[in-house]
Amino acid sequence: MPPADAQSIAVRCLEAWTSGDFETARSLLADDVTFTGPLGTTAGGDAYIEGVKGFAKMIKGVDQHRVFGEGEDVCIVYDLVTDGPAGTVPTAGWYRIRDGKVTMVRAFFDARPFEPLLPPTDS
Repeated sequence: MPPADAQSIAVRCLEAWTSGDFETARSLLADDVTFTGPLGTTAGGDAYIEGVKGFAKMIKGVDQHRVFGEGEDVCIVYDLVTDGPAGTVPTAGWYRIRDGKVTMVRAFFDARPFEPLLPPTDS
């Protein structure tokens, strides 16, 4: 694979997991990648993939609006388009890329549309 800039790596990672191509998504992740979002956190590439596998089942597509970045930090502003009651969810993802791999992802979106789809928690 030829070297790619940080923005193209982040976009490829988002497109891979949201289309169900978990092998490609995993190949773009550092082994120690961290994820933080409104529905949870993960540490490690395998944990990240396990986390997005369930989420990806609800995703019908992604409409990217803007990709921008500086150095190793990339922001993707997009809509997650679901095939369920959550509908279209405006989202921003902050990706950090080092040595050609995603080392951090932070997702920002309103999680309330997903609450009815989540398993109950013990209080």
